Amino acid sequence: MNPGETLPEEAGDEGRAGDAAIAAQALACLDLTELSDACDRGMVEALCARARTPHGDVAAVCVWPAYAALARELLAQDRVKVATVVNFPFGGERVDAVAQETRQAVDDGADEIDLVLPYRAFAEGRADAAAKMVHAVRVACGGSALKVILETSMLREPGLIRRAADLALDEGADFVKTSTGKVEGGATADAALAMLAAIRSAKRPVGLKVSGGVRTLADARTFIELAAAAMGETFIRPEQFRIGASGLLTALMSALDGTDADAAPESGY
Repeated sequence: MNPGETLPEEAGDEGRAGDAAIAAQALACLDLTELSDACDRGMVEALCARARTPHGDVAAVCVWPAYAALARELLAQDRVKVATVVNFPFGGERVDAVAQETRQAVDDGADEIDLVLPYRAFAEGRADAAAKMVHAVRVACGGSALKVILETSMLREPGLIRRAADLALDEGADFVKTSTGKVEGGATADAALAMLAAIRSAKRPVGLKVSGGVRTLADARTFIELAAAAMGETFIRPEQFRIGASGLLTALMSALDGTDADAAPESGY
């Protein structure tokens, strides 16, 4: 055996430790999500119960606005945030209606609002329509955090994604987010890099949320390492980095429990 060579068992132990470290980071930054069309009260109750794990709590649960008050009630004694979605999933332009939806969600106890940018309007060159929406919802949020969903798989081009992220941050977004999870495609490295470039240029601390198709430990690792390389290791904390997923938690728990972290992923957001 050559000096410094690692025994297979030791290599396996190191790999498991590395998996567990990534899983712990991802768990603390996870927005555990239930936005299926079939969602009901029982599913929200189950989601909130899953938010508290033997390895720590997730950052937030993300539910439909109709269930924000229920989630707040169920998590009243916990540090887990309640997030909900507005203008979701189509990214329309009815500013007054979306602002009212936001105010109601905040009244119902939502700590965080995930707003879908009017991405079609933005892609058509009507940036003013997108800016008007973000500004109105920022005002309606009050003290609640605002995450703006760019729907990057529809914008596609990194330059366009960067400009959309710049607009959202200029209008007061606390996070920019990749996807709704409701259209084909989802988070990609290229989209995340374009958004991170906007975050680096912001004149205040702002964050990134990756969502749409993040289902395995390997997926989580990709985005954690990409964000850490761009922004530094201290960026990987719930205040500035989130992963939106429903199917990721099982893989994270497997890694933290020391079982098969590469088991078949759950389907979902």
